[in-house]
Amino acid sequence: MKFLDEAKVYLKSGDGGGGCSSFRREKYIEFGGPNGGDGGRGGDVIVEGAHGLNTLIDFRYAQHFKAKRGDHGRGSDMFGAAAKPLIIKVPVGTVVLDEEKEQVIADITEEGQQVILCKGGDGGFGNARYKTSTNRAPRRSDPGWPGEELWIWLRLKLIADAGLVGMPNAGKSTFLSVVSRAKPKIADYPFTTIHPNLGVVYSRGEEFVIADVPGLIEGASEGHGLGTRFLGHVERCGALLHLVDGTSDDYLNDYKVIRGELAAYGQGLDTKPSVLALNKSDALTDEIAEERRAALAELSGQKVHLLSGISQDGVKEVLASMLDHILDAREEEVKEIEAEEGPQGYSPI
Repeated sequence: MKFLDEAKVYLKSGDGGGGCSSFRREKYIEFGGPNGGDGGRGGDVIVEGAHGLNTLIDFRYAQHFKAKRGDHGRGSDMFGAAAKPLIIKVPVGTVVLDEEKEQVIADITEEGQQVILCKGGDGGFGNARYKTSTNRAPRRSDPGWPGEELWIWLRLKLIADAGLVGMPNAGKSTFLSVVSRAKPKIADYPFTTIHPNLGVVYSRGEEFVIADVPGLIEGASEGHGLGTRFLGHVERCGALLHLVDGTSDDYLNDYKVIRGELAAYGQGLDTKPSVLALNKSDALTDEIAEERRAALAELSGQKVHLLSGISQDGVKEVLASMLDHILDAREEEVKEIEAEEGPQGYSPI
């Protein structure tokens, strides 16, 4: 299955059914009167977070979604049936944007969450609605109201606990393959990863999800390379793991470039809790590795781990540090929910 994280689709809710103009014509009833029923309501268009989806590939082959119209009213005071809503299933983490990508219409963050994007049109009144004491035989009936229509953009932002960032060929895919059962493409050339990969990691009895995004280059926040398109996938992460290629001749500048791009992208990426690791330490002598670790620690002002995805040196320590940040983020999220909704079992007046 191909990964697709953005799609443009057209939505159209159902039109309301038309009202009926009808009169009673039973035998032995001298003055029958109007009995035209109302039309049914058109179907809504609803977007719903679904389990088991992690790509928008389905919307590459179907871009137009139209709900059914309501049934027309009938005689004998029979109202038209309302049309069923059209439910569009999307992966959890999908953001719905307007056609200009300027306004967020909905943010699907939970499985089963539903948001009405287009409301169905109301059904038209039948002539029975217009009967009055002075107008005993109205012949007026209304057509149904038209449904709403709009173009939207669907943008998927993967929901992961931690995100891997770094320059191309920094060893992110190798690290993910070592700590999880994910099988990302690994090769000795830049931009091996061209779409995000997810892996489930276990550490100290806890489980969390890591997202590996394509490597960033200078100018990624302005559209250079692949990074700007996929940085949104680490917006929801509770922590970042920044991998620096220890074998690079300009490893300090590599660190500064990534931090600069995170700050330029915004959305709080540069302020997220992060773990910094000097990767590929197995390819360095102990003296050079320690020298580069100390230089990077001085530049960044934080602890730097020595890491090797091949020999798995330092992997447990890095995962433990990431887990500490993730547990703190989960605790903060619980506190925010309790502050908004009150503790479980408590209903504020």
